[in-house]
Amino acid sequence: MEEYLSFKKMITPVIVKILFWIGVVVVVVSGLVFFFGGKWMVGSVLVGMFMGIIMIPLGILLLRLYAEVIIIIFMINDHLSEIRKNTARGA
Repeated sequence: MEEYLSFKKMITPVIVKILFWIGVVVVVVSGLVFFFGGKWMVGSVLVGMFMGIIMIPLGILLLRLYAEVIIIIFMINDHLSEIRKNTARGA
């Protein structure tokens, strides 16, 4: 608990993972809404179906890339902290 209170351990990567899965659910539901309700959304059934089919994998991919970029920043911080800890022991 002390690691979290002193900001030595970050909680943001866990929050990013949770937000990623919430985003996946939102993207899938949105894609299904476009797929089945395309006529009302864009005026054409085929365009709506196409948008729904494209939205799901593309949306999940973009969410994953964004989450990975954020998590990589925190992983770099963790690795630098380990390097500092290991070099401090050797000195």
